[in-house]
Amino acid sequence: MGADGPKAVVLLSGGLDSATLLALARAQGFACHALSFDYGQRHRVELTAAARVAERLGAVEHRTVKLDIGWIGGSALTDASIPVPRVPGGGIPITYVPARNTVFLAIALGWAEVLDARAIFIGVNALDYSGYPDCRPAYIEAFQQLANLATRAGVEGRPIRIHAPLIEMQKAEIIQAGARLGVDYALTTSCYDPDVRGRACGRCDSCRLRAAGFAAAGVPDPTVYVTGGGGE
Repeated sequence: MGADGPKAVVLLSGGLDSATLLALARAQGFACHALSFDYGQRHRVELTAAARVAERLGAVEHRTVKLDIGWIGGSALTDASIPVPRVPGGGIPITYVPARNTVFLAIALGWAEVLDARAIFIGVNALDYSGYPDCRPAYIEAFQQLANLATRAGVEGRPIRIHAPLIEMQKAEIIQAGARLGVDYALTTSCYDPDVRGRACGRCDSCRLRAAGFAAAGVPDPTVYVTGGGGE
């Protein structure tokens, strides 16, 4: 493990899924180059969390890319005029950021080529998630085909593999896996609408999924909530 292993780019948001992802990649012996995005998100506190997680979990380096896609609009995560929903709704929620994972993976793919990395890790999940179309197995499979076709590495027979080890795990299973690897979830943040002190709202979709996951996993929830309790 450590800096001597095969290189991998790990997408790191600062949430519990990406922290678990980094721990899993490290446990598999990869030298992890963590990549975060300052993309105009309202919950920018996650970038501070990502830096904490990268340092604690032993990333070889951590880069934060300034890439403002908030001007596109269309998402409660980037447009302050759109309220973050407090109750579950049907269909694809307004917290979906148009093409976000496609943009992130494209940049990760370019960096992986330059690093001569053989792997990209992304923490998408198709079970306990909010219904985002770019979190499904079919999407990852399609991007893998793109990566094979669109890169020198792929054309020359050295394909960069897209790893999504959390994609078919329940949130509780993700938390349990991270706990076994020593992930300190107090370093992470998941809330879409934290207050000025970084405390979680306890009511957005991400907070509800996080709180329910800790409860089901039987792991104490270290989140500091504005309401004093998770998922309220």
